[in-house]
Amino acid sequence: MAPDEKSQNENSPGSPGPGSRRNFVKGLGAAGVALPALAILPRWGFAEDGAASYANAGIDWKQFAGQTITLAGAIHPWSNAITPLLWDFTKLTGISVVTDFRLETTYLGALPIQLNRGGGTPDVFMYTTYGQGISNGWLEPLNAHYSDKSLTDLGWYDESDLLKTARVFPLWRDGERYAMPITSEAVTLFINGDALAAKNLPVPRTFDELLVTANAVKTNEMSGIAMRAQAGGNSSVPAMSFVFSYGGDMVKDNKAAFATPEAIAAIEMFGQLLSQAGSRGVSGYEWYHVLDDFLQRKTAMAIDSSNFATDISNPAKSHVARQAVFAAFPHVAGRTSVPFMSHWQACINSRSRNKRAAFLFLLWATSKPTSLRSAAAGLATTRVSAWSSEGFKKAFGAQAAEAALTNLQNADVDRAKAILFHSLSRPILDAFMIGVNEVVSGARPAKIAMTNAAEKANAAIRG
Repeated sequence: MAPDEKSQNENSPGSPGPGSRRNFVKGLGAAGVALPALAILPRWGFAEDGAASYANAGIDWKQFAGQTITLAGAIHPWSNAITPLLWDFTKLTGISVVTDFRLETTYLGALPIQLNRGGGTPDVFMYTTYGQGISNGWLEPLNAHYSDKSLTDLGWYDESDLLKTARVFPLWRDGERYAMPITSEAVTLFINGDALAAKNLPVPRTFDELLVTANAVKTNEMSGIAMRAQAGGNSSVPAMSFVFSYGGDMVKDNKAAFATPEAIAAIEMFGQLLSQAGSRGVSGYEWYHVLDDFLQRKTAMAIDSSNFATDISNPAKSHVARQAVFAAFPHVAGRTSVPFMSHWQACINSRSRNKRAAFLFLLWATSKPTSLRSAAAGLATTRVSAWSSEGFKKAFGAQAAEAALTNLQNADVDRAKAILFHSLSRPILDAFMIGVNEVVSGARPAKIAMTNAAEKANAAIRG
């Protein structure tokens, strides 16, 4: 999806009741400085107390000393958080790490081309289109590495500490794993509390309330709501959340399912919100437009990735840091909210010459001690212990964390995986968002637009 400090106080509108976060965490079980492509990382110091936590693992961390791996990914909260720790990994293991982090759209466009050429680099890479990677043989199966006792100490790694969604998400239908989740995010509602207070309005809970509120708070200087609506698959996250929450699916029985009455009603509401109360030019919005509008007080509400919290709550970047409210994704009256969720994952290139060293890196990067350290920088990791830590609550914001966890709890992992893991997820999502864009821009009504979009997607599936 996409991109820290204190959030609004606990008595803010929509703030969860006391103790709810503690109970929920127990039940479960964000843009930054661009790095030059292929830059060798500088040598930061490695704290001795950090070294001790890795020494407890029954792993020979030095078994691949002298090897070099290439790590590729998007410029993203994860790459920003892991970068300062990479020299610690090198000191621990003797494995050098070369990074290739690029703007997200550039990276996502270039990676499939690079992998399709069959080269051995990158060794490790951030990934989202799981089904495409598996069907094309680009991703290294990981189960054998997990069961290799010279590589993995499962007791030390403690998979029970992973969020439930993170334990289930990487499993392919045959039980094989081809990735390790590295972040956790769910679609979240962000609110400028001052804008609602000026109209004496509560936090909207339902979609109908959201529409009324968005129209009530919009002004000539501030839109009522901002969401992604660009005609491309990368903008699909908020719109998919509407479809799921209205009871629809993106893919079902290997067919595009967004021409159903539920999906059409969802996109009709999505279009009404943006056409009536959206930002000017919203039909061309990607995630960074949405985030920028909210940070600059150009919109009263926004819907997008929970990882926006790190920027929204940062006074150095945000004009709404003190009045920002983080809330549960809205729902249809009488239904439960079903926001889209995902985990960015990291995979190993099936043609890598350094697969075992690459796996050791993934094990280190997703371990408890590394996750605690990256969470202290505001990264929403995959571990309960990290989400529960004081460092994360301070960096990410307690209310933002509560909202994100609530939305993760309400999400439907199977519905998200059905589209994300489909081998043709990209053309399906592109067709979907072309239809959504037509609704937002007023070019076509929802029924016609989504019927045409589903027909295009199904034609791509049939080949």
